[in-house]
Amino acid sequence: MKSSIIKAAGVASILTLTVGGLTACSSDSTSGSGSAEGDGKVKEVEVWTWAAGYDEAAKAFNASHDDIQIKYTQIEPGNKGGYDKVRNSITAGNAPCLAQVGYETLPSFVAEGNVVDVTEFASADKGLYAPAGWAGVTVGDKVYGAPQDQGPMVLFYNKTVFEANGVAVPTTWDEYQAAGEQLKAAGVKLTGTYEDYDYSGFAWQAGAPWYEIKDGAWSITPDSPENLDVADYWQGLIDADLIGAGIWSDEWSAGLGDGSIATIVGAAWFSGILKDSAAASAGDWAVAELPQWEAGDAKTGNVGGSLSAVLKGCDDPEAAWTVANWLSTDPGSVDALIEGGGVYPASLAGLESDLLTSGDDYFGGQVVADVFKTASGQVNEDWAWGPGVSTLVGTLATGMKQAYAKEGGATVATALTGAREATESELKQQGIAVNE
Repeated sequence: MKSSIIKAAGVASILTLTVGGLTACSSDSTSGSGSAEGDGKVKEVEVWTWAAGYDEAAKAFNASHDDIQIKYTQIEPGNKGGYDKVRNSITAGNAPCLAQVGYETLPSFVAEGNVVDVTEFASADKGLYAPAGWAGVTVGDKVYGAPQDQGPMVLFYNKTVFEANGVAVPTTWDEYQAAGEQLKAAGVKLTGTYEDYDYSGFAWQAGAPWYEIKDGAWSITPDSPENLDVADYWQGLIDADLIGAGIWSDEWSAGLGDGSIATIVGAAWFSGILKDSAAASAGDWAVAELPQWEAGDAKTGNVGGSLSAVLKGCDDPEAAWTVANWLSTDPGSVDALIEGGGVYPASLAGLESDLLTSGDDYFGGQVVADVFKTASGQVNEDWAWGPGVSTLVGTLATGMKQAYAKEGGATVATALTGAREATESELKQQGIAVNE
């Protein structure tokens, strides 16, 4: 949904769209010990994340604080079991105070009443974060945790292949398609596929939201006219046979490595994926800003990113915010996360880390973090997630696979419509108000 729409609606409107609304933070939980009255006791804040590096960050926090201590546990990534573990712990009344939650999943946690509003503690620290990160932790006008990382989109391209074929780096999507036609003549695919969250960034850049609030109910809009314009573009690439192997497949990795797939359009964190998937092509690749829908624009989308969310049952949300904010902004903590998990930080201090200022040998010595930093400030703010996102993107992925394979008349547009219909059905079954 567009940020202006959801901010106007306010959190009170969001609560009317859920079953039962939010439950107040309980005072009998043991997930965060100590009191807010300063009774001299050491407060313990339990933290669960899946990203590597948080164990070292937690040790650093504990070494530098006497009044609060972190009890840290690493869990499986969200959709691989982490979210189930978090939700089950909330139901059982033994949840941690903080858990890693993807920005796209936060609205579902809000709708379920599983997170705590910490706006009163957090609002003064808004200026410490990139706008895209702060938007990711905000639903309505309420803040539910501290931004951890972000995924501004850029263009990864095989510079060696481009130069060998006389292809200029595209600055618009029309130029990107033209580059694909040139590469096709040389037997090279322009790109691999984009299926779920990876596709969402294109709509995000274009200001074509997938969720809106209208007349007190959710509108699910992945096949809106604006989204169908984006779909038509990607359908054109499919029809022109410019798309190669499916993302994440062995064939996709091989194509990136041998130069038969020439670009990845993806988040900043894709640099690590590229290095792992195409280690043999070190020195061939470079990074550029994302092509624009209109020449002269400076907008990008965001794919991925997460927050340290304050969970229902936390008995000291203020202490939880103190921990979450420190983990995301302390220079030593941020460095641990960059080194340990390849995190691209959401805090402005993190973006200034010395670890992000050196040339990258894989990219021929290019300081790729400079491109990422520019993109971080260009993320289109007309986007936010809503409930039922797992169903939306899961259904979309199935439909997109069919569209790429040209199965049974499937198209990008039909994939988007299928995703809308499945999400509307799920939300209605949950008793959430949905516009037809």
